[in-house]
Amino acid sequence: MKPAEQRVDSDDNQELHELAQQLRVDAVRAADAAGSGHPTSSMSAAELAAVLMTRHLRYDFARPDHPGNDHFVLSKGHASPLLYAMYRAAGAVDEQELLTFRSNGSRLEGHPTPRLPWVDVATGSLGQGLPVGVGIALAGRHLDQLPYRVWVLSGDSEMAEGSVWEAVEHAAHQGLDNLTLLVDVNRLGQRGPTRFEHDLGAYARRLEAFGWHTVEVDGHDVAAVDAALAEARATTDRPTAVLAATRKGRGVAAVEDREGFHGKPLKDAAAAVEELGGVRSLRVDVQKPPAARVLHAERAGHLALPRFEEGDEVATRTAYGQALEALGSARGDVVALDGEVSDSTKAEFFAKAHPGRFFECYIAEQQLIAAAVGLQTRGYLPYASTFAAFLTRAHDFLRMAAVSRAGICVVGSHAGVSIGQDGPSQMGLEDLAMFRAVHDSTVLYPCDANQTARLIAEMAELKGVRYLRTTRGETPVLYGPDEDFPIGGSKVLRRSDADRATIVAAGLTVHEALRAADALAADGIPVRVIDLYSVKPVDVDTLNDAAGATGCLVTVEDHHPEGGLGDAVADAFADGRPGPRLVRLGVRNMPGSASPEEQLHLAGIDADAIAAAVKLLVERVV
Repeated sequence: MKPAEQRVDSDDNQELHELAQQLRVDAVRAADAAGSGHPTSSMSAAELAAVLMTRHLRYDFARPDHPGNDHFVLSKGHASPLLYAMYRAAGAVDEQELLTFRSNGSRLEGHPTPRLPWVDVATGSLGQGLPVGVGIALAGRHLDQLPYRVWVLSGDSEMAEGSVWEAVEHAAHQGLDNLTLLVDVNRLGQRGPTRFEHDLGAYARRLEAFGWHTVEVDGHDVAAVDAALAEARATTDRPTAVLAATRKGRGVAAVEDREGFHGKPLKDAAAAVEELGGVRSLRVDVQKPPAARVLHAERAGHLALPRFEEGDEVATRTAYGQALEALGSARGDVVALDGEVSDSTKAEFFAKAHPGRFFECYIAEQQLIAAAVGLQTRGYLPYASTFAAFLTRAHDFLRMAAVSRAGICVVGSHAGVSIGQDGPSQMGLEDLAMFRAVHDSTVLYPCDANQTARLIAEMAELKGVRYLRTTRGETPVLYGPDEDFPIGGSKVLRRSDADRATIVAAGLTVHEALRAADALAADGIPVRVIDLYSVKPVDVDTLNDAAGATGCLVTVEDHHPEGGLGDAVADAFADGRPGPRLVRLGVRNMPGSASPEEQLHLAGIDADAIAAAVKLLVERVV
């Protein structure tokens, strides 16, 4: 028989202990119903959760979009049974839904996602909760200017992740006293003991060295946990980490502090529930936040994009910076982040015009993307930029941004071998493939300044993860400032009824393709040239028309051949459509140091190489 619902007296430590037991019981029951899950990882943090939600969290579950709500990020996302048990205790989910955990169609997924309105971001890829929490805290401190707090519950295993320490350093540098990290130091990871086991001092010394305030506590003592969280709230000018010594599987002798039970439902769940005191129906009245008003986010005025004269030579990275500055003037919700290269990416234009909405993330690309994800949870539209090559470090954060249904714009500069003498360590040659593989992403590669400016504005109206690639060197302006560039479109720059082949290019190689087309025309070989600036989604109709008219396609890209423009074109013919003869030119060599012109030649993607490929292809057709 289901016990009658009872309100928790937040002033009664014994009732908090009972609530913690309820959270454990519900975690055990949820995992048992699913036949999978991580109940023991949930059980260790039960007192932390119970004290937080009854005495310190300020949250209106009926209004998850309340601007004054605190933010709770479960970085140890595998402990989702604990989170869902908290939601049941708060009355946000009921008994029936709790037991749908991990089932097809349930909102209660194995690791939490924003399918639930109370979840800001997806977690489960360890080491991401704190970096994203830093982004949310930055919004609270600098943009919203509201007193909400950010609480991040982390496991001890993930404290080995480098991304955690990027976040630790950034939070301390920013003095984010509205951020509290709760570390569930339960000693055991997936396969055995963690690096420092129960040595709280080892964690404290490291965090304090970065400038954090730390509190060491018995994580199963509700009074001690309460005092620690109160101390965190009272600490100013720096973030606080509460280091809680706990025992994995707490309360059930068969699994408590024992190896070999990670990620497994308890073998005898009924006995475990009985040992924990049985099923309870305690209800927590989580304190609601005070009334709050968001200060930002109205559109400020008319968008006046920069205008560039046809024939002028302008780097697309420069156009990005100027267009972003203009977008920031038109929209109060636009923010910019950079990885200490804003003088190269040209995000400095925005930084100088809108310093209050620019975030310097330094050489910490994981934190760069994580901060963008955190900022967008608060309704901001982030543009994050760095060298395209260095975005590879943040790939997992980009992947998880898609799982979070996050709306972020990313700009990678200095792409391809065309950067010249700096050599391969600085060349983004994998970025198109990386971003194309991100779920529901948009990938853009403009070839001139006006196209770049218009696409930067287009990105603001899209959803999901959006990527735009810019070029270091100056290139001729091909298009007028009023030209439209719809997402999923392309531009046909050369065309005749006599075309014998089609050259498909994007970005820098558009200019090489035009030179090749002129040379081929002089040799009596007319060709079509397509500027495929939208790499994802791709303009299937235009490609099909070109394939039908010419029968031969040559793709050329300043990128490795795997996963980039050539593959995007090939995919357009992969679903049963008749395909053309296709040749893909890309960077197949390992570049060294050379001039931009020499790099393009050595990689076989300059005008001469394109013309030679076309000639060989049409000769074979004949």
